[in-house]
Amino acid sequence: MTTLNPQPHQPALPFRHRLSLLAGPVLALASGAAFADYTWNFPTPVTPIGRDTLSMHNQFMVIITVLFVVVFAIMIYSMIKHRKSTGARPAKFSGPTGAVQWFWTLVPFAMLLFIDFVLMGIPAFHAVVDMEDTRTKADMVLKVTGLQWKWKYEYPDSGVQFVSTLTTPREQIEGKEAKGEHYLLEVDNEVVLPVGKKVRILLTSTDVIHTWWVPQFGVKRDAIPGFLRETWVRIEEPGVYRGQCAELCGKDHGFMPVVVRAVPEPEYAAWVDKKKAEMSAAAAGGDKTWTMAELLAKGKESYEKNCAACHQPNGQGLPPAFPALAGSKIVTGPLLSPDGKLIPDSHVDRVMNGKTGTAMQAFKATLSDVDIAAIVTYERNSFGNTKGDMIQPAQIKALR
Repeated sequence: MTTLNPQPHQPALPFRHRLSLLAGPVLALASGAAFADYTWNFPTPVTPIGRDTLSMHNQFMVIITVLFVVVFAIMIYSMIKHRKSTGARPAKFSGPTGAVQWFWTLVPFAMLLFIDFVLMGIPAFHAVVDMEDTRTKADMVLKVTGLQWKWKYEYPDSGVQFVSTLTTPREQIEGKEAKGEHYLLEVDNEVVLPVGKKVRILLTSTDVIHTWWVPQFGVKRDAIPGFLRETWVRIEEPGVYRGQCAELCGKDHGFMPVVVRAVPEPEYAAWVDKKKAEMSAAAAGGDKTWTMAELLAKGKESYEKNCAACHQPNGQGLPPAFPALAGSKIVTGPLLSPDGKLIPDSHVDRVMNGKTGTAMQAFKATLSDVDIAAIVTYERNSFGNTKGDMIQPAQIKALR
């Protein structure tokens, strides 16, 4: 994972972390260039948790490398010194009957206890406690909801919410075009957070377990259906930071990126105002009367972002898990009842409320009235379906 801009020099670590500085000489199995390359090394951390985690990793690597060298040196010495060809004869004893046997059993045990509890346990305890301290002096809250296969973000303090979806072109995914700079790590709606503010992150999921992971934050937390989990970040440097879902969450697991843009507080405030204006405009669009051409154009765009992963761009689906929309009895069935009510298990009902026990998720809470009306209209007049009818966003709004 890389950022769009190089990260500046990080502040000096506390004294208790300076042992990690030995990691370079001890682990000098790679060149200096390799250590600077994210392909071989960890990305530069930009949060307190990230720095603490990397420091612990480096410190523990020094300790276990020393243990590895000492233990294998003793083993190799013993094999060479006491090999049969030199005339060595094995000792004949049974059980811990002598002081030497007790020494070689208890002393290494005591050394490992000291290493585990003092050299590793105490620093790790501090890091874990710090990771779990989500509420102390939190400046704002970000709620993250995992969906198959996208993320929904909500800012409770400002009322801003949106869905973030992969934007890598299908041509690149299918190998028809060269891969872009941020292949599979680019989205239509970035998460924007202010620099220097402690952000409490709440995570949940609507379907299966997802994992929200941004390597440079040192944050990797599961989003589990029915549970509300927590973590936090305080981003110290402006920039764009990329991650992805790190859980095997289904068919499009690899197409669920996370992109966070960290900006100064004034720029963040301007972004919030812009998002509020966009949400107001989208709500206003739900009250106007749309033409068939407008709904089809908007529907194609929304379908490719939200539906094509399962039902495929051509509407043929991937039966039996993801049925075809072309010629579907549900898609070509009635829109609404004669009195304008929702028909159970109809096309509109499926898009809005999903279907329990299947991969068909409910879009009522994640898509706008315009998006739902446009998708329904597009599906009924595409892929060989020729219903010729349409549904207005205002009708979707009434059905809510």
